Amino acid sequence: MEEKYFTVGNIVNTQGIKGEMRIMPTVDDVKRFKLLEKVYIEQRGSIKEYAVEGVRFHKQFVLIKLKGVDDMTAAEKFKGSVVKITEDMAIPCEEDEYYIRDLYDMKVVDENGAELGIIGDILFTGANDVYVVKRKEDTDILIPAIHRCILNVDIENKVMTVRLMEGLV
Repeated sequence: MEEKYFTVGNIVNTQGIKGEMRIMPTVDDVKRFKLLEKVYIEQRGSIKEYAVEGVRFHKQFVLIKLKGVDDMTAAEKFKGSVVKITEDMAIPCEEDEYYIRDLYDMKVVDENGAELGIIGDILFTGANDVYVVKRKEDTDILIPAIHRCILNVDIENKVMTVRLMEGLV
């Protein structure tokens, strides 16, 4: 069985001379990095496991030190790489929560069952996420990820039921 991975960040630079790397996180709670004993780095199409030696935070970055990466020159080779974890390492979702990756290509229907399209993109705004529903005709529909609009998310069947607020279509 092929391993499933979650992307948790992107290595954007080095930090200092001792092999630390700056990660721009792609998760909502960066404190989760402190729980990781290992990570997987995707680089040039291949994925390799690395033990985590240390994690700290600086501004919007997660600073990570991997075992065996002991100087700036070694760390520079990781710039542009993607940091991943396996599915079993992810924190389980609570009720009415789901992983963002499960929403892409999900069919969207209105409360009467009429098909509106599929989720093609997700916009991350300050107030709430916005789902971009791609339609076969016309323009995309932007649906705010709020309880008034999102009535049900069925991950198993990949169907989201929404209530369209006035002005959204």
